[in-house]
Amino acid sequence: MKQPLTYIHPDTKIASNVVVSPFVTIDKDVEIDEGTWIGPNVTIFEGARIGKNCKIFPGAVISAIPQDLKFQDEKTYVEIGDNTTIREFVTINRGTKTVGKTKIGNNSLLMAYVHIAHDCTIGNNCVLVNAVQVAGEVKIDDWAIIGGISAIHQFVHIGSHVMISGGSLVRKDVPPFVKAAHEPLSFVGINSIGLKRRGFANEQIRAIQEIYRIIYQKGYNYAQAIEIVEAEIPASKERNEIILFIKKSKRGIMKGFEA
Repeated sequence: MKQPLTYIHPDTKIASNVVVSPFVTIDKDVEIDEGTWIGPNVTIFEGARIGKNCKIFPGAVISAIPQDLKFQDEKTYVEIGDNTTIREFVTINRGTKTVGKTKIGNNSLLMAYVHIAHDCTIGNNCVLVNAVQVAGEVKIDDWAIIGGISAIHQFVHIGSHVMISGGSLVRKDVPPFVKAAHEPLSFVGINSIGLKRRGFANEQIRAIQEIYRIIYQKGYNYAQAIEIVEAEIPASKERNEIILFIKKSKRGIMKGFEA
Protein backbone atom coordinates (compact mmCIF):
# COMPACT_ATOMS: atom_id res chain seq x y z
CA MET A 1 0.00 0.00 0.00
CA LYS A 2 1.58 3.25 -1.18
CA GLN A 3 0.80 6.49 0.63
CA PRO A 4 0.85 9.99 -0.88
CA LEU A 5 4.14 11.90 -0.69
CA THR A 6 6.26 8.79 -1.23
CA TYR A 7 8.69 8.09 -4.07
CA ILE A 8 9.00 4.52 -5.35
CA HIS A 9 11.17 3.90 -8.40
CA PRO A 10 9.36 1.88 -11.07
CA ASP A 11 12.21 -0.67 -11.08
CA THR A 12 11.25 -2.24 -7.74
CA LYS A 13 9.61 -5.49 -6.66
CA ILE A 14 7.36 -4.81 -3.69
CA ALA A 15 4.74 -7.30 -2.47
CA SER A 16 1.17 -6.04 -2.68
CA ASN A 17 0.59 -5.99 1.08
CA VAL A 18 3.74 -4.07 2.00
CA VAL A 19 2.84 -0.83 3.81
CA VAL A 20 4.85 2.19 2.66
CA SER A 21 4.29 5.28 4.83
CA PRO A 22 4.45 8.94 3.75
CA PHE A 23 7.79 10.59 2.93
CA VAL A 24 9.49 7.28 2.11
CA THR A 25 12.02 7.07 -0.75
CA ILE A 26 12.64 3.70 -2.42
CA ASP A 27 15.30 3.62 -5.13
CA LYS A 28 15.65 1.29 -8.13
CA ASP A 29 16.52 -2.41 -7.83
CA VAL A 30 14.87 -2.90 -4.43
CA GLU A 31 12.88 -5.98 -3.41
CA ILE A 32 10.56 -6.04 -0.38
CA ASP A 33 8.66 -9.20 0.57
CA GLU A 34 5.14 -9.51 1.91
CA GLY A 35 3.94 -8.19 5.25
CA THR A 36 6.73 -5.66 5.75
CA TRP A 37 6.02 -2.18 7.14
CA ILE A 38 8.10 0.81 6.06
CA GLY A 39 7.68 3.74 8.45
CA PRO A 40 7.75 7.45 7.57
CA ASN A 41 10.93 9.10 6.34
CA VAL A 42 12.73 5.83 5.59
CA THR A 43 15.20 5.82 2.69
CA ILE A 44 15.95 2.55 0.88
CA PHE A 45 18.65 2.72 -1.79
CA GLU A 46 19.34 0.33 -4.64
CA GLY A 47 20.47 -3.20 -3.87
CA ALA A 48 18.22 -3.74 -0.85
CA ARG A 49 16.59 -7.15 -0.43
CA ILE A 50 14.15 -7.06 2.49
CA GLY A 51 12.31 -10.15 3.73
CA LYS A 52 8.84 -10.86 5.07
CA ASN A 53 7.16 -9.19 8.04
CA CYS A 54 9.97 -6.75 8.76
CA LYS A 55 9.40 -3.42 10.51
CA ILE A 56 11.56 -0.45 9.52
CA PHE A 57 11.06 2.63 11.69
CA PRO A 58 11.32 6.34 10.81
CA GLY A 59 14.65 7.75 9.71
CA ALA A 60 16.34 4.44 8.87
CA VAL A 61 18.63 4.42 5.82
CA ILE A 62 19.05 1.03 4.16
CA SER A 63 21.60 0.12 1.46
CA ALA A 64 23.45 3.42 1.15
CA ILE A 65 26.85 3.07 -0.50
CA PRO A 66 29.63 2.04 1.90
CA GLN A 67 31.79 4.57 3.71
CA ASP A 68 34.86 2.91 2.22
CA LEU A 69 37.25 4.81 -0.03
CA LYS A 70 37.98 1.62 -2.00
CA PHE A 71 34.36 1.41 -3.16
CA GLN A 72 34.09 1.99 -6.92
CA ASP A 73 30.33 1.84 -7.43
CA GLU A 74 30.35 -1.92 -7.93
CA LYS A 75 27.04 -3.80 -7.83
CA THR A 76 26.49 -4.87 -4.22
CA TYR A 77 23.60 -5.57 -1.88
CA VAL A 78 22.02 -5.45 1.55
CA GLU A 79 20.02 -8.55 2.50
CA ILE A 80 17.62 -8.43 5.46
CA GLY A 81 15.88 -11.63 6.59
CA ASP A 82 12.32 -12.22 7.73
CA ASN A 83 10.72 -10.80 10.90
CA THR A 84 13.56 -8.40 11.59
CA THR A 85 12.93 -5.02 13.26
CA ILE A 86 15.03 -1.97 12.40
CA ARG A 87 14.39 0.95 14.72
CA GLU A 88 14.77 4.69 14.28
CA PHE A 89 17.80 6.09 12.41
CA VAL A 90 19.55 2.77 11.88
CA THR A 91 22.01 2.86 8.95
CA ILE A 92 22.95 -0.29 7.02
CA ASN A 93 25.50 0.10 4.22
CA ARG A 94 25.86 -2.01 1.10
CA GLY A 95 28.74 -4.40 0.60
CA THR A 96 31.87 -3.88 -1.47
CA LYS A 97 33.58 -6.17 -3.96
CA THR A 98 35.32 -7.83 -0.99
CA VAL A 99 32.17 -9.73 0.03
CA GLY A 100 29.45 -8.28 -2.17
CA LYS A 101 26.75 -7.86 0.43
CA THR A 102 25.87 -6.89 3.95
CA LYS A 103 23.54 -9.45 5.50
CA ILE A 104 21.14 -9.29 8.46
CA GLY A 105 19.44 -12.54 9.49
CA ASN A 106 15.93 -13.46 10.58
CA ASN A 107 14.21 -12.36 13.80
CA SER A 108 16.85 -9.84 14.73
CA LEU A 109 16.41 -6.45 16.43
CA LEU A 110 18.56 -3.43 15.59
CA MET A 111 17.67 -0.68 18.05
CA ALA A 112 17.82 3.05 17.38
CA TYR A 113 20.99 4.60 15.91
CA VAL A 114 22.75 1.29 15.21
CA HIS A 115 25.22 1.45 12.31
CA ILE A 116 26.14 -1.62 10.25
CA ALA A 117 29.04 -0.99 7.87
CA HIS A 118 29.89 -2.70 4.58
CA ASP A 119 30.17 -6.47 4.20
CA CYS A 120 29.01 -7.34 7.71
CA THR A 121 27.09 -10.52 8.51
CA ILE A 122 24.64 -10.41 11.43
CA GLY A 123 23.04 -13.74 12.29
CA ASN A 124 19.54 -14.78 13.31
CA ASN A 125 17.91 -13.73 16.60
CA CYS A 126 20.55 -11.11 17.35
CA VAL A 127 19.93 -7.94 19.39
CA LEU A 128 22.06 -4.84 18.86
CA VAL A 129 21.08 -2.30 21.51
CA ASN A 130 20.90 1.46 20.91
CA ALA A 131 23.84 3.12 19.14
CA VAL A 132 25.97 0.00 18.62
CA GLN A 133 28.51 0.83 15.89
CA VAL A 134 29.73 -2.06 13.73
CA ALA A 135 32.72 -1.53 11.42
CA GLY A 136 33.25 -3.25 8.08
CA GLU A 137 33.49 -7.02 7.55
CA VAL A 138 32.39 -7.90 11.08
CA LYS A 139 30.64 -11.22 11.65
CA ILE A 140 28.15 -11.67 14.51
CA ASP A 141 26.75 -15.16 14.95
CA ASP A 142 23.21 -16.21 15.96
CA TRP A 143 21.66 -15.18 19.30
CA ALA A 144 24.34 -12.61 20.16
CA ILE A 145 23.35 -9.59 22.27
CA ILE A 146 25.52 -6.47 22.02
CA GLY A 147 25.02 -3.83 24.73
CA GLY A 148 24.29 -0.22 23.85
CA ILE A 149 26.95 2.26 22.69
CA SER A 150 29.43 -0.53 21.97
CA ALA A 151 31.92 -0.18 19.12
CA ILE A 152 33.08 -3.23 17.17
CA HIS A 153 36.40 -3.10 15.32
CA GLN A 154 36.70 -4.03 11.65
CA PHE A 155 37.08 -7.79 10.94
CA VAL A 156 36.02 -8.88 14.45
CA HIS A 157 34.09 -12.14 14.82
CA ILE A 158 31.57 -12.48 17.67
CA GLY A 159 30.38 -16.01 18.42
CA SER A 160 26.89 -17.36 18.99
CA HIS A 161 24.98 -16.83 22.27
CA VAL A 162 27.42 -14.13 23.38
CA MET A 163 26.40 -11.24 25.64
CA ILE A 164 28.59 -8.12 25.53
CA SER A 165 28.28 -5.37 28.13
CA GLY A 166 27.12 -1.91 27.12
CA GLY A 167 29.78 0.63 26.26
CA SER A 168 32.31 -2.00 25.23
CA LEU A 169 35.17 -1.57 22.78
CA VAL A 170 35.38 -4.88 20.93
CA ARG A 171 38.85 -5.16 19.42
CA LYS A 172 39.33 -8.95 19.55
CA ASP A 173 37.18 -11.94 18.61
CA VAL A 174 34.66 -13.04 21.25
CA PRO A 175 34.18 -16.84 21.36
CA PRO A 176 30.75 -18.49 21.64
CA PHE A 177 28.57 -18.81 24.76
CA VAL A 178 30.39 -16.23 26.91
CA LYS A 179 29.75 -12.92 28.65
CA ALA A 180 32.23 -10.13 27.98
CA ALA A 181 32.81 -6.87 29.86
CA HIS A 182 35.44 -4.46 31.26
CA GLU A 183 38.16 -2.50 29.45
CA PRO A 184 39.98 -4.06 27.76
CA LEU A 185 37.11 -6.41 26.92
CA SER A 186 37.52 -9.65 28.82
CA PHE A 187 35.91 -12.98 29.61
CA VAL A 188 33.65 -12.68 32.67
CA GLY A 189 31.82 -16.02 32.58
CA ILE A 190 29.34 -18.10 30.62
CA ASN A 191 26.08 -16.68 29.34
CA SER A 192 24.30 -19.32 31.39
CA ILE A 193 20.98 -17.47 31.76
CA GLY A 194 20.74 -16.93 28.01
CA LEU A 195 21.62 -20.56 27.34
CA LYS A 196 18.95 -21.82 29.76
CA ARG A 197 16.35 -19.60 28.12
CA ARG A 198 17.23 -21.15 24.76
CA GLY A 199 16.86 -24.71 25.96
CA PHE A 200 20.42 -25.77 26.76
CA ALA A 201 20.50 -28.59 29.29
CA ASN A 202 22.43 -28.22 32.57
CA GLU A 203 25.00 -30.79 31.48
CA GLN A 204 25.65 -28.82 28.26
CA ILE A 205 26.18 -25.63 30.25
CA ARG A 206 28.50 -27.37 32.72
CA ALA A 207 30.58 -28.73 29.83
CA ILE A 208 30.88 -25.24 28.33
CA GLN A 209 31.92 -23.87 31.73
CA GLU A 210 34.63 -26.52 32.07
CA ILE A 211 35.97 -25.74 28.58
CA TYR A 212 36.33 -22.06 29.43
CA ARG A 213 37.89 -22.83 32.81
CA ILE A 214 40.63 -24.63 30.89
CA ILE A 215 40.97 -21.84 28.32
CA TYR A 216 40.85 -18.84 30.64
CA GLN A 217 41.47 -19.86 34.25
CA LYS A 218 44.14 -22.58 34.36
CA GLY A 219 47.12 -20.55 33.17
CA TYR A 220 47.60 -22.28 29.80
CA ASN A 221 48.26 -20.49 26.55
CA TYR A 222 45.49 -20.94 24.01
CA ALA A 223 47.28 -23.65 22.01
CA GLN A 224 47.87 -25.70 25.16
CA ALA A 225 44.30 -25.15 26.35
CA ILE A 226 42.83 -26.35 23.06
CA GLU A 227 44.93 -29.51 23.18
CA ILE A 228 43.69 -30.24 26.70
CA VAL A 229 40.06 -29.53 25.77
CA GLU A 230 40.30 -31.89 22.80
CA ALA A 231 41.87 -34.59 24.98
CA GLU A 232 39.74 -34.27 28.12
CA ILE A 233 36.30 -32.92 27.15
CA PRO A 234 33.96 -35.31 25.28
CA ALA A 235 33.14 -34.23 21.75
CA SER A 236 29.92 -32.27 21.38
CA LYS A 237 28.48 -29.62 19.08
CA GLU A 238 29.34 -26.90 21.61
CA ARG A 239 32.88 -28.14 22.24
CA ASN A 240 33.58 -28.39 18.52
CA GLU A 241 32.14 -24.91 17.89
CA ILE A 242 34.40 -23.35 20.53
CA ILE A 243 37.52 -25.16 19.28
CA LEU A 244 36.88 -24.28 15.63
CA PHE A 245 36.15 -20.64 16.51
CA ILE A 246 39.45 -20.23 18.36
CA LYS A 247 41.50 -22.07 15.73
CA LYS A 248 40.05 -19.93 12.93
CA SER A 249 40.32 -16.60 14.78
CA LYS A 250 42.29 -14.07 12.75
CA ARG A 251 42.38 -11.21 15.25
CA GLY A 252 42.90 -13.48 18.28
CA ILE A 253 40.34 -13.95 21.04
CA MET A 254 39.78 -11.63 23.97
CA LYS A 255 41.70 -12.35 27.17
CA GLY A 256 40.53 -13.53 30.55
CA PHE A 257 39.71 -10.90 33.17
CA GLU A 258 42.52 -9.84 35.47
CA ALA A 259 41.34 -8.06 38.63
